[in-house]
Amino acid sequence: MSVLQEMAEALMKGKAKDVGELVEKALGEGLEPGVILNEGLLSGMNVIGARFKRNEVYVPEVLIAARAMKAGMAILQPKLAAAGVEPIGIAVIGTVKGDLHDIGKNLVGMMLEGAGLKVVDAGIDVAPEKFIEVAQESGATVIGLSALLTTTMTSMKAVVEAVAASDLAGKVKIIIGGAPVTQAFCDEIGADGYAADAASAADLAKSLV
Repeated sequence: MSVLQEMAEALMKGKAKDVGELVEKALGEGLEPGVILNEGLLSGMNVIGARFKRNEVYVPEVLIAARAMKAGMAILQPKLAAAGVEPIGIAVIGTVKGDLHDIGKNLVGMMLEGAGLKVVDAGIDVAPEKFIEVAQESGATVIGLSALLTTTMTSMKAVVEAVAASDLAGKVKIIIGGAPVTQAFCDEIGADGYAADAASAADLAKSLV
């Protein structure tokens, strides 16, 4: 088994220490940072994402795999930057104003990182103007909105309107998700996309950047 296959396997099992060591080993063998990212870390994360969609693994398994990926990325990130490897896009994520839930948002963040995007987490209870500010500062290409309560879904519309009225209009795609959110609601408020789960959100963001 190649070092990259070993890395993907270790990542899927959530073995963070092994993943870190295998990244070091791959670099020592002279493999390009971009190759290690795509064929080692991301290939393992993609398998986890696909299994999650099929309900073959659940949130805890995804979280430990994502933690293992983070361990690998901590070593790889400086090398990627030095090699000029850019993320495929920048996503600002947050739970909308009035909503304090963050597990779904965090999971989506990990899946987006696993899809090759740089993620900027705006946090919970985020006002529309805060989303705008963070997106402008980070040069975001995607804004991801999360809501777990029907009462806070209306805040999503406020963000869509705020973006449309700002200089981000036409430059940033808005994706939404959360338990009460539907495709019909997405169409109604004029967001660019809706995802039913974290793995689908990553696929959606990839297709939009």
